[in-house]
Amino acid sequence: MGLVLVQGAEALLADRAISKIIASNPGAQVITLSADEIESGVITDNLAPSLFSDARVVVIKEIQDLASDCSDEVGDYLENQDENLTLILWHKGGVKGKALVDKIKKAKAEVIVFEVIKKDSEKSDFIRSEFKRLERKVSTEAVSALIDSLGSDLQELSAACSQLASDVTFSKIIDEDDVRAYQQGRVESTGFDVADAALDGKTAIALINLRNALATGTDPVLIVSALASSLRTLAKVSGQSSSSKSFELASILALPPWQIDKARRQLSGWNEIGLTKAVIAIANADADIKGAASDPIYALERAIMTVCSARSGR
Repeated sequence: MGLVLVQGAEALLADRAISKIIASNPGAQVITLSADEIESGVITDNLAPSLFSDARVVVIKEIQDLASDCSDEVGDYLENQDENLTLILWHKGGVKGKALVDKIKKAKAEVIVFEVIKKDSEKSDFIRSEFKRLERKVSTEAVSALIDSLGSDLQELSAACSQLASDVTFSKIIDEDDVRAYQQGRVESTGFDVADAALDGKTAIALINLRNALATGTDPVLIVSALASSLRTLAKVSGQSSSSKSFELASILALPPWQIDKARRQLSGWNEIGLTKAVIAIANADADIKGAASDPIYALERAIMTVCSARSGR
């Protein structure tokens, strides 16, 4: 199958490269591991040959943060690779973990490198490519306005492009006025705006709302609290008969009728497995932002993406 090394600090580009490789292996079992979640022996277990010679793709993210014994497990595998397995390793760059990177390259890995996007011209090219991917046209002024307002965060730029492409349906070209309208809407985001978009499975909107809420001073703890509260409401309402009137359930569930009606609308597309997965993701995010993770904002973004994908069992 193969060995691939993805190098670069741009998480969005790395994720897209990884997704493309996974898509080129239809039917393969996919296992994704992150360095901050891996304990000794986990890598060896997941890279061990399959009893039935099934095709597999194993992704290990942020290998620069692997503990030394875990790096050794990767090194051991490189000396005896499984022909039925594609191993994708993402290294964010820098000197940390360089010894492992050198071993991977020596093992004749395919190397995909993404440079950090810093120049305005590179940001402009990225934005134009996003709109091209979305089959929309954008004016030069709109591109400049997006860079001025959002800076160099590729995930936020990508989410903004997706949002604008979705919202602007009355004109063929997205212009500077459309960006201004988008910017005005950003300042109103709250933790519950993030939760509503996440529970509706709208990943791009949820991430935009998250960034907006953080930019306007909302504490990450309050965002997690809003997500947890919304999920608890869904769980409460999901256990009640759909024939029961909301005002009848209000006293039983200790919720106002309007909140019950809203939860019933949001429950579309959710099942028990999805709700369980979402609750676990938010519980982990709560621990992460209170000190368990080195980058709490990234942990919160990852949790929101997990919640979005949990809807409809995705």
